[in-house]
Amino acid sequence: MRDIVVAAVSMESSPLEMKKNLDKTFEYSLAAKREGAEIVCFPELSITGYLLDGFDGLYVKEGMDELVEVLKDVAAETGIVIMAGLVDVENAGRPMIAHFVFHPDGRVMVHRKTHLSQQEKALYGEGNEVKVFEASGISFGIQLCYEGHFPELSSIMALLGAEVIFFPHASPRGTPDDKLTSWSRHLTARAYDNSLFVVACNQVGAFRRGVFFPGVALILGPDGKAIACYRGKNERILLAELRSDVLKQIRENSMRFFLNSRRPELYKGILSYDLKNPG
Repeated sequence: MRDIVVAAVSMESSPLEMKKNLDKTFEYSLAAKREGAEIVCFPELSITGYLLDGFDGLYVKEGMDELVEVLKDVAAETGIVIMAGLVDVENAGRPMIAHFVFHPDGRVMVHRKTHLSQQEKALYGEGNEVKVFEASGISFGIQLCYEGHFPELSSIMALLGAEVIFFPHASPRGTPDDKLTSWSRHLTARAYDNSLFVVACNQVGAFRRGVFFPGVALILGPDGKAIACYRGKNERILLAELRSDVLKQIRENSMRFFLNSRRPELYKGILSYDLKNPG
Protein backbone atom coordinates (compact mmCIF):
# COMPACT_ATOMS: atom_id res chain seq x y z
CA MET A 1 0.00 0.00 0.00
CA ARG A 2 0.98 3.62 -0.50
CA ASP A 3 -0.37 6.85 0.98
CA ILE A 4 -3.60 7.87 -0.74
CA VAL A 5 -6.39 10.42 -0.30
CA VAL A 6 -9.88 8.97 -0.68
CA ALA A 7 -13.30 10.60 -0.74
CA ALA A 8 -16.61 9.24 0.54
CA VAL A 9 -19.72 11.03 -0.72
CA SER A 10 -23.03 11.14 1.12
CA MET A 11 -25.30 11.94 -1.83
CA GLU A 12 -29.02 12.05 -2.54
CA SER A 13 -29.83 9.67 -5.39
CA SER A 14 -33.22 10.34 -6.93
CA PRO A 15 -34.91 7.06 -8.00
CA LEU A 16 -35.01 6.61 -11.78
CA GLU A 17 -33.50 10.06 -12.39
CA MET A 18 -30.27 8.69 -13.80
CA LYS A 19 -29.31 11.86 -15.70
CA LYS A 20 -29.55 13.94 -12.53
CA ASN A 21 -27.57 11.38 -10.53
CA LEU A 22 -24.90 11.14 -13.24
CA ASP A 23 -24.50 14.92 -13.32
CA LYS A 24 -23.95 15.00 -9.56
CA THR A 25 -21.51 12.11 -9.81
CA PHE A 26 -19.50 14.12 -12.33
CA GLU A 27 -19.50 17.27 -10.18
CA TYR A 28 -18.58 15.47 -6.96
CA SER A 29 -15.84 13.52 -8.73
CA LEU A 30 -14.34 16.76 -10.02
CA ALA A 31 -14.56 18.29 -6.55
CA ALA A 32 -12.90 15.27 -4.96
CA LYS A 33 -10.12 15.37 -7.56
CA ARG A 34 -9.52 19.07 -6.85
CA GLU A 35 -9.11 18.21 -3.16
CA GLY A 36 -6.41 15.66 -3.99
CA ALA A 37 -8.46 12.46 -3.86
CA GLU A 38 -7.51 9.58 -6.16
CA ILE A 39 -10.56 7.43 -5.37
CA VAL A 40 -14.12 8.61 -4.77
CA CYS A 41 -16.80 6.30 -3.37
CA PHE A 42 -20.51 6.96 -3.85
CA PRO A 43 -23.40 5.26 -1.98
CA GLU A 44 -25.14 2.02 -2.86
CA LEU A 45 -27.27 2.35 -6.02
CA SER A 46 -26.13 5.95 -6.35
CA ILE A 47 -26.92 6.11 -10.07
CA THR A 48 -30.28 4.32 -10.27
CA GLY A 49 -31.55 5.24 -6.82
CA TYR A 50 -32.58 2.66 -4.23
CA LEU A 51 -35.86 1.04 -5.23
CA LEU A 52 -37.86 -1.78 -3.71
CA ASP A 53 -40.90 -1.34 -5.95
CA GLY A 54 -42.18 0.59 -8.94
CA PHE A 55 -39.21 -0.10 -11.19
CA ASP A 56 -40.85 -1.68 -14.24
CA GLY A 57 -38.66 -1.12 -17.27
CA LEU A 58 -35.60 -0.08 -15.27
CA TYR A 59 -33.69 -3.32 -15.65
CA VAL A 60 -32.99 -3.33 -19.34
CA LYS A 61 -29.49 -4.56 -20.11
CA GLU A 62 -28.97 -2.08 -22.93
CA GLY A 63 -29.85 0.79 -20.62
CA MET A 64 -27.44 -0.40 -17.95
CA ASP A 65 -24.70 -0.83 -20.54
CA GLU A 66 -25.21 2.78 -21.60
CA LEU A 67 -24.84 3.96 -18.00
CA VAL A 68 -21.60 2.01 -17.68
CA GLU A 69 -20.23 3.68 -20.82
CA VAL A 70 -21.17 7.14 -19.52
CA LEU A 71 -19.44 6.45 -16.20
CA LYS A 72 -16.33 5.22 -18.00
CA ASP A 73 -16.25 8.59 -19.75
CA VAL A 74 -16.73 10.43 -16.44
CA ALA A 75 -13.76 8.60 -14.91
CA ALA A 76 -11.62 9.36 -17.95
CA GLU A 77 -12.58 13.04 -17.98
CA THR A 78 -12.17 13.62 -14.25
CA GLY A 79 -9.04 11.48 -13.90
CA ILE A 80 -10.21 9.82 -10.69
CA VAL A 81 -11.22 6.25 -9.81
CA ILE A 82 -15.00 6.28 -9.32
CA MET A 83 -16.99 3.73 -7.30
CA ALA A 84 -20.68 4.06 -8.16
CA GLY A 85 -23.75 1.93 -7.57
CA LEU A 86 -26.28 0.71 -10.09
CA VAL A 87 -28.31 -2.35 -10.97
CA ASP A 88 -26.47 -5.02 -12.93
CA VAL A 89 -28.34 -7.16 -15.42
CA GLU A 90 -26.56 -10.32 -16.53
CA ASN A 91 -28.16 -11.79 -19.65
CA ALA A 92 -31.56 -13.20 -18.65
CA GLY A 93 -30.75 -13.47 -14.96
CA ARG A 94 -32.29 -11.52 -12.10
CA PRO A 95 -31.12 -7.94 -11.60
CA MET A 96 -28.39 -7.55 -8.98
CA ILE A 97 -27.41 -4.70 -6.71
CA ALA A 98 -23.87 -3.91 -7.79
CA HIS A 99 -21.06 -1.45 -7.25
CA PHE A 100 -18.81 -0.63 -10.18
CA VAL A 101 -15.23 0.63 -10.12
CA PHE A 102 -14.38 2.87 -13.07
CA HIS A 103 -10.72 3.61 -13.80
CA PRO A 104 -9.57 6.64 -15.81
CA ASP A 105 -7.86 4.25 -18.24
CA GLY A 106 -11.18 2.59 -19.11
CA ARG A 107 -10.98 -0.52 -16.93
CA VAL A 108 -14.18 -1.54 -15.14
CA MET A 109 -14.54 -3.82 -12.13
CA VAL A 110 -17.74 -4.89 -10.40
CA HIS A 111 -18.87 -6.24 -7.03
CA ARG A 112 -22.32 -7.84 -6.86
CA LYS A 113 -24.05 -7.81 -3.49
CA THR A 114 -23.79 -11.24 -1.87
CA HIS A 115 -26.09 -10.87 1.15
CA LEU A 116 -29.53 -9.30 0.70
CA SER A 117 -32.08 -8.06 3.19
CA GLN A 118 -35.45 -9.82 3.23
CA GLN A 119 -37.07 -7.05 1.18
CA GLU A 120 -34.27 -7.12 -1.38
CA LYS A 121 -34.45 -10.90 -1.83
CA ALA A 122 -37.89 -10.57 -3.40
CA LEU A 123 -36.51 -8.43 -6.22
CA TYR A 124 -32.82 -9.04 -6.71
CA GLY A 125 -30.45 -11.93 -7.27
CA GLU A 126 -27.39 -12.55 -5.07
CA GLY A 127 -23.77 -12.32 -6.10
CA ASN A 128 -21.60 -15.35 -5.39
CA GLU A 129 -18.05 -13.98 -5.32
CA VAL A 130 -15.92 -12.29 -2.69
CA LYS A 131 -13.33 -10.23 -4.54
CA VAL A 132 -10.38 -8.00 -3.80
CA PHE A 133 -9.52 -5.31 -6.34
CA GLU A 134 -6.47 -3.18 -7.12
CA ALA A 135 -6.56 0.54 -7.89
CA SER A 136 -4.20 3.46 -7.40
CA GLY A 137 -1.68 1.36 -5.51
CA ILE A 138 -4.03 -0.15 -2.93
CA SER A 139 -5.86 -3.45 -2.53
CA PHE A 140 -9.49 -3.17 -1.47
CA GLY A 141 -12.81 -4.93 -1.12
CA ILE A 142 -16.35 -3.63 -1.40
CA GLN A 143 -19.33 -4.53 0.78
CA LEU A 144 -22.78 -3.08 0.23
CA CYS A 145 -24.81 -2.03 3.27
CA TYR A 146 -26.30 -5.29 4.69
CA GLU A 147 -23.14 -7.20 3.79
CA GLY A 148 -21.27 -5.33 6.51
CA HIS A 149 -23.11 -7.32 9.18
CA PHE A 150 -21.35 -10.56 8.18
CA PRO A 151 -17.83 -10.44 9.67
CA GLU A 152 -16.63 -13.42 7.65
CA LEU A 153 -16.67 -11.31 4.49
CA SER A 154 -14.24 -8.78 5.92
CA SER A 155 -11.90 -11.49 7.19
CA ILE A 156 -11.89 -13.20 3.79
CA MET A 157 -11.10 -9.90 2.08
CA ALA A 158 -8.29 -9.19 4.53
CA LEU A 159 -6.83 -12.66 3.97
CA LEU A 160 -7.02 -12.05 0.21
CA GLY A 161 -4.91 -8.94 0.68
CA ALA A 162 -7.37 -6.10 1.23
CA GLU A 163 -5.91 -3.05 2.94
CA VAL A 164 -9.13 -1.06 2.65
CA ILE A 165 -12.80 -2.02 2.57
CA PHE A 166 -15.36 0.37 1.11
CA PHE A 167 -18.90 0.16 2.53
CA PRO A 168 -21.38 2.05 0.32
CA HIS A 169 -24.84 2.16 1.95
CA ALA A 170 -28.45 2.91 1.12
CA SER A 171 -29.63 2.62 4.71
CA PRO A 172 -32.85 4.51 5.57
CA ARG A 173 -34.46 5.44 8.88
CA GLY A 174 -33.11 7.02 12.01
CA THR A 175 -31.27 10.26 12.54
CA PRO A 176 -27.73 10.88 11.35
CA ASP A 177 -26.58 10.39 14.96
CA ASP A 178 -28.47 7.08 15.16
CA LYS A 179 -26.86 5.82 11.97
CA LEU A 180 -23.37 6.89 12.99
CA THR A 181 -23.83 5.13 16.34
CA SER A 182 -24.85 1.94 14.54
CA TRP A 183 -21.92 2.10 12.15
CA SER A 184 -19.54 2.78 15.00
CA ARG A 185 -20.48 -0.57 16.50
CA HIS A 186 -20.00 -2.97 13.61
CA LEU A 187 -17.77 -1.09 11.15
CA THR A 188 -15.29 -0.29 13.89
CA ALA A 189 -15.05 -4.03 14.57
CA ARG A 190 -14.45 -4.75 10.88
CA ALA A 191 -11.54 -2.30 10.82
CA TYR A 192 -10.02 -3.32 14.15
CA ASP A 193 -10.36 -7.10 13.86
CA ASN A 194 -8.80 -7.17 10.39
CA SER A 195 -6.33 -4.28 10.74
CA LEU A 196 -7.53 -2.39 7.67
CA PHE A 197 -9.04 0.94 6.69
CA VAL A 198 -12.81 1.32 6.36
CA VAL A 199 -14.48 3.91 4.13
CA ALA A 200 -18.28 4.16 4.37
CA CYS A 201 -20.96 6.47 3.00
CA ASN A 202 -24.75 6.55 2.95
CA GLN A 203 -27.36 8.02 0.69
CA VAL A 204 -29.04 11.14 2.11
CA GLY A 205 -32.50 12.63 1.67
CA ALA A 206 -35.96 11.31 0.82
CA PHE A 207 -36.55 7.58 0.47
CA ARG A 208 -40.31 6.96 0.33
CA ARG A 209 -43.50 7.60 2.30
CA GLY A 210 -41.91 9.95 4.78
CA VAL A 211 -38.82 7.78 5.31
CA PHE A 212 -35.42 9.41 4.86
CA PHE A 213 -31.80 8.41 4.44
CA PRO A 214 -29.69 10.02 7.19
CA GLY A 215 -26.52 11.54 5.80
CA VAL A 216 -23.45 9.77 7.18
CA ALA A 217 -19.89 9.21 5.99
CA LEU A 218 -17.15 7.58 8.05
CA ILE A 219 -13.48 6.76 7.51
CA LEU A 220 -11.75 4.50 10.05
CA GLY A 221 -8.13 3.57 10.56
CA PRO A 222 -6.83 0.01 11.00
CA ASP A 223 -6.92 0.61 14.76
CA GLY A 224 -10.69 1.09 14.55
CA LYS A 225 -10.49 4.78 15.39
CA ALA A 226 -12.23 7.43 13.31
CA ILE A 227 -10.02 9.44 10.97
CA ALA A 228 -12.91 11.54 9.66
CA CYS A 229 -16.70 11.48 9.95
CA TYR A 230 -19.77 13.39 8.84
CA ARG A 231 -23.37 13.20 9.97
CA GLY A 232 -26.11 15.55 8.82
CA LYS A 233 -29.07 16.15 6.54
CA ASN A 234 -27.17 17.50 3.53
CA GLU A 235 -24.92 16.06 0.85
CA ARG A 236 -21.24 16.09 1.74
CA ILE A 237 -17.82 14.94 0.53
CA LEU A 238 -15.65 13.49 3.28
CA LEU A 239 -11.92 13.22 2.56
CA ALA A 240 -9.05 11.61 4.40
CA GLU A 241 -5.52 10.42 3.77
CA LEU A 242 -4.94 6.71 4.31
CA ARG A 243 -1.32 6.40 5.42
CA SER A 244 0.68 3.30 4.61
CA ASP A 245 2.96 3.68 7.64
CA VAL A 246 -0.03 3.43 9.99
CA LEU A 247 -1.11 0.15 8.41
CA LYS A 248 2.45 -1.19 8.38
CA GLN A 249 3.02 -0.35 12.04
CA ILE A 250 -0.10 -2.21 13.13
CA ARG A 251 0.38 -5.24 10.90
CA GLU A 252 3.96 -5.71 12.07
CA ASN A 253 2.79 -5.88 15.70
CA SER A 254 1.62 -9.38 16.67
CA MET A 255 -0.45 -7.91 19.50
CA ARG A 256 -2.35 -5.64 17.11
CA PHE A 257 -2.61 -7.77 13.95
CA PHE A 258 -4.52 -10.90 14.87
CA LEU A 259 -5.09 -12.65 11.54
CA ASN A 260 -1.59 -14.13 11.70
CA SER A 261 -2.61 -16.02 14.86
CA ARG A 262 -5.69 -17.69 13.42
CA ARG A 263 -6.34 -21.41 13.90
CA PRO A 264 -8.34 -22.33 10.79
CA GLU A 265 -8.72 -25.95 11.88
CA LEU A 266 -11.12 -24.74 14.58
CA TYR A 267 -13.32 -22.77 12.21
CA LYS A 268 -14.07 -25.33 9.49
CA GLY A 269 -17.36 -26.19 11.14
CA ILE A 270 -18.75 -22.74 10.52
CA LEU A 271 -19.57 -23.90 7.00
CA SER A 272 -21.88 -26.65 8.25
CA TYR A 273 -23.23 -25.40 11.58
CA ASP A 274 -26.95 -24.69 11.70
CA LEU A 275 -28.14 -21.72 13.73
CA LYS A 276 -29.26 -22.78 17.20
CA ASN A 277 -31.39 -20.69 19.53
CA PRO A 278 -32.32 -18.06 16.91
CA GLY A 279 -34.47 -16.29 19.51
